[in-house]
Amino acid sequence: MKNFIHIKVKPLSPNIGAEITGVDLANTLLTDVIDEIHEALILFLVVFFRDQSLTSSQLQQAAIQFGKPVPYPFVNGLDGFPEIIEVLKLPGEAENFGGVWHSDTAYLESPSMGAMLYAAEIPESGGDTLFANMYLAYQQLTKGMQSFLSTLSAVNDADKYLITQSRIHRLGDSVQKKLRAIHPVVRTHPETSKKLLYVNPAHTTRFSGMTRGESEGLLDYLFTVQSQPEHCCRFQWQAGSLAFWDNRACQHYPLNDYQGQKRLLYRISLAGDKPF
Repeated sequence: MKNFIHIKVKPLSPNIGAEITGVDLANTLLTDVIDEIHEALILFLVVFFRDQSLTSSQLQQAAIQFGKPVPYPFVNGLDGFPEIIEVLKLPGEAENFGGVWHSDTAYLESPSMGAMLYAAEIPESGGDTLFANMYLAYQQLTKGMQSFLSTLSAVNDADKYLITQSRIHRLGDSVQKKLRAIHPVVRTHPETSKKLLYVNPAHTTRFSGMTRGESEGLLDYLFTVQSQPEHCCRFQWQAGSLAFWDNRACQHYPLNDYQGQKRLLYRISLAGDKPF
């Protein structure tokens, strides 16, 4: 593992995720600290901070040090902070927001580079989030499958049924954005130049030039590969925890196992590039 000088980094699992200590995100960070956090993000794909105490302004300032905050297409932001949204589930609600494996905003021409998610209120038990490494998902495939997939693009829709059901309790069933983007199935990470598998259950509906029926079997297989336990880590939230993930190279899945309890987090997304 890389020897970090300005931060302490503890891997959370063998293949993805690490906790960073010795950093107070409420303060303006030194350039060397920002650089090392970014290096850890690229290396581990998702990094976690505990015991943070952040106002909306401080969360926004923390994000600005790593990219350009952008609004989320489906939820209005906080007053004065349009890029920060509530990720909320109330005790009487059955579905949790985004409760399926996904890569954020894959239905945009330029999906978000990453996101920060900050925990305000957490259930007594449950509500963990899983993260999966898409480099490993690609590497698990045979050379023949890798070669075949490299010739394909996939259609990604904002309104795929799985994800719209997770939004309905927040937005109502009338909210349809009709956002759609076509991206390569095998994406090259713009910073590492490594290849990764870039389809996801929440938004990918079919391969470009094929029907849904023709695409379904192979997509289902790829979705299964992506969520293999050895590709994943599991993060147990506490109030004051913050997760910062590389949305280009990992997917996440918030577990919905805390019925009758409230869960409130705040998310801010960072602008990304068009996948290639």
